[in-house]
Amino acid sequence: MAVRIVRLGSPRGTNEGIRIGTVRRPPRGVPKTEFASQNWYDVWFPNLAPSVETMKLGQQASTPAEWAAFIKKYRAEMTAPEASHALALLAALSRQSDFSVGCYCEDEAHCHRSVLRELLAEKGALLADAPDG
Repeated sequence: MAVRIVRLGSPRGTNEGIRIGTVRRPPRGVPKTEFASQNWYDVWFPNLAPSVETMKLGQQASTPAEWAAFIKKYRAEMTAPEASHALALLAALSRQSDFSVGCYCEDEAHCHRSVLRELLAEKGALLADAPDG
């Protein structure tokens, strides 16, 4: 049992389980009925996505200082009760079942899912071994 951190739209891995999209917006040009079959996500859960303002900060970050500012702001958003409870729930579920959470970004190191991985670990989640890259 574990949670995997994945790139949405990538081929599904073994034991990935249900795929949860922690993104602000659904994929463009894809009918809702095809989200799962095209490997985007099975369930949309924007509660753990950065706010639009914070997401733009991360997308525009081109220096380590700008990326650190994004991380600080996203982490602050994730301390809100709704987000904190959602993280705790996913951490608890990771000890009972396989599932995955993800975002569209190509590079996990420059994506909110890298921070989400850390936040889940801090809540005691069982994480699959390696980042998806």
